[in-house]
Amino acid sequence: MTATTDGSTGALQPRAPSASDATAETTENTAATAGTRTAVQPDTAAAARRATARATAHLLAAQDPAGWWKGDLETNVTMDAEDLLLRQFLGIQDPELTAAAARFIRGEQREDGTWATFYGGPGEISTTIEAYVALRLAGDAPDAPHMARASAWIRERGGVAASRVFTRIWLALFGWWKWDDLPELPPELIYFPKWFPLNIYDFGCWARQTIVPLTIVSAKRPVRPAPFALDELHTDPRRPNPPQPLAPAAGWDGVFQRLDKALHLYHKVAVRKLRGAAMRSAARWIIERQENDGCWGGIQPPAVYSIIALHLLGYDIDHPVLRTGLASLDRFAVWREDGARMIEACQSPVWDTCLAAIALADAGLPADHPQLVKAADWMLAEQIERPGDWMVRRPQLPPGGWAFEFENDNYPDIDDTAEVVLALRRIAHPDQERVAAAVQRGVRWSAGMQSKNGAWGAFDADNTSPFPNRLPFCDFGEVIDPPSADVTAHVVEMLADVGRTDDPRTRRGIDWLLAEQEPSGAWFGRWGTNYVYGTGSVLPALAAAGIPASHPAVRRAVGWLERVQNEDGGWGEDQRSYRDKSWAGRGASTASQTGWALMALLAAGERESEAVRRGVRWLADTQLDDGSWAEPYFTGTGFPWDFSINYHLYRQVFPLTALGRYVNGGPAGAPLGD
Repeated sequence: MTATTDGSTGALQPRAPSASDATAETTENTAATAGTRTAVQPDTAAAARRATARATAHLLAAQDPAGWWKGDLETNVTMDAEDLLLRQFLGIQDPELTAAAARFIRGEQREDGTWATFYGGPGEISTTIEAYVALRLAGDAPDAPHMARASAWIRERGGVAASRVFTRIWLALFGWWKWDDLPELPPELIYFPKWFPLNIYDFGCWARQTIVPLTIVSAKRPVRPAPFALDELHTDPRRPNPPQPLAPAAGWDGVFQRLDKALHLYHKVAVRKLRGAAMRSAARWIIERQENDGCWGGIQPPAVYSIIALHLLGYDIDHPVLRTGLASLDRFAVWREDGARMIEACQSPVWDTCLAAIALADAGLPADHPQLVKAADWMLAEQIERPGDWMVRRPQLPPGGWAFEFENDNYPDIDDTAEVVLALRRIAHPDQERVAAAVQRGVRWSAGMQSKNGAWGAFDADNTSPFPNRLPFCDFGEVIDPPSADVTAHVVEMLADVGRTDDPRTRRGIDWLLAEQEPSGAWFGRWGTNYVYGTGSVLPALAAAGIPASHPAVRRAVGWLERVQNEDGGWGEDQRSYRDKSWAGRGASTASQTGWALMALLAAGERESEAVRRGVRWLADTQLDDGSWAEPYFTGTGFPWDFSINYHLYRQVFPLTALGRYVNGGPAGAPLGD
């Protein structure tokens, strides 16, 4: 395959994998009962082939007839609590939904009365407050033992005053907190030009979609009648918000605190016509970005705040915008066998499908297998060929990316696009011209989204302003989208795969990755936990781009992975590594993180090493008889530390990818190592 001088690609042919023992055994043990462990096999290679066969059969069985895969996307109970608070605010409570949500929330409570943001994590005050209030709405009495433990813990840690801004906004909607005691965010922000600091495009797309509707809510300051008091959540109900001293004016925190005070004064004197026009402009911006299925950005937070904002501006519940918006939230509900209802913050079908296709191809499934072709058909239909907010910084770049969700045409992302291209290149689709055209569009768009420093962010180019994170309003997690090692690595791997290893964009990306390696030898993982994910993304990319296994950066990374391997042979890393580097590479072994580590080591030419043998054995020994792996731990990342994710398909696709590469010698026919 060749690359033309303008950067476009020539005919793009898939890389057909050779058949393997895995394909011959895809039906083995698929009817076995889940929950039991497979027997330890004496030979690592044979055990890997059997595990690959079982995992392949399990993953094939999970495909939707339409061609996609989607695992549950589990986060924390604030999604469920806010769903109940939204329904209370709109007056559309449903007893069945309330009871089901309460069942799920209760089931997630820890023994100390708190709720965490990830499995095995510590209690978190904002999450615990929102869960407590939701259970009060569901009828749980404040003196019930589980409720009393929660409220006592909240008071011990400062009460509502110690919670995040978003939690206090939800409480202010019912008069449980004063609007005057919240940071101000004026709707006039919508008029800031794109070059002006703190314009809405300085925020990451997820924050932008959330902040614009919240400017309307902040201006309107609604208060619905509270069904009960929440005095038990304050350290002193007479003074729920004790005054705090301002930070020194010479520092950024002090500057933005004083700016917030000025904005509170402006709220009192804002010109009515200007404010009304700003809210109407914000409403138009919101409505223009509603997706075809009614959601906003395919994620829960912008949807709930957009619905509230538009409702405050006079849109009634039966208006098509609100009706379809509420219906989209219902589609995020996962009903469990015990009658509990869990709300997904988002859904990940494109991401899950491309990763599943890569895993199956690398496991040795024939490139023309009907289910791979079906997956390719679905992915091809999901390519986005319309403008989006990314064009603010790249106005001349033609579209061609893929999004993460079923519907999110406004915000395709670079990570999904890179992985979809890698998946399509592994599949022998009967219409190769169609595939080649789609891949060419995706490569062109991804390359064009490179940031000035040579790396790639997730949704936007050069979304690196230092100011949004300084706002007192923005304490809910990362609100900008700077380049990351994991996304950059996936783009570099994709560019190398289509023959653009020597392209200046690829070389700049490689240089950036090499410069970003930490002294330990690892790379930080922005969208997966954490250094194991970053390193597991970078080493395969460097290998694909021709960096030899003997390169010092590769050897340092291999050394780090070997040092952090658990005694049981697996790898794991806790979410706490985002706050405390002593946790880097430390945590209970998980199937997904062991898969990442093995993918990295195999890319570094370590197939015959003891570390790889032990990792493969751990995967083979911990596989369940139905071909899956158990993984309660959260290995995905929305916002580092602040918002953790358990992608339920990660436990399947990444172990299978690693095992397939171990069995077959590399990704879909491309040998690894130097």
